[in-house]
Amino acid sequence: MVARLYTATLFALYQFTLLLGILLLPVAMITERLGLRLPMDRVLSGLNDAYAQASA
Repeated sequence: MVARLYTATLFALYQFTLLLGILLLPVAMITERLGLRLPMDRVLSGLNDAYAQASA
């Protein structure tokens, strides 16, 4: 039961982070022009790895 809740929570966080990345795309494009990067790729990669380990 706890493992399923953990996996579902990770999946929801992953989906929310994808949505957040899409919504922040204009901000990311502006900050890229200023020389700054938003670390969304690292966040998504970490959540993807955690979800893969939890669902295995």
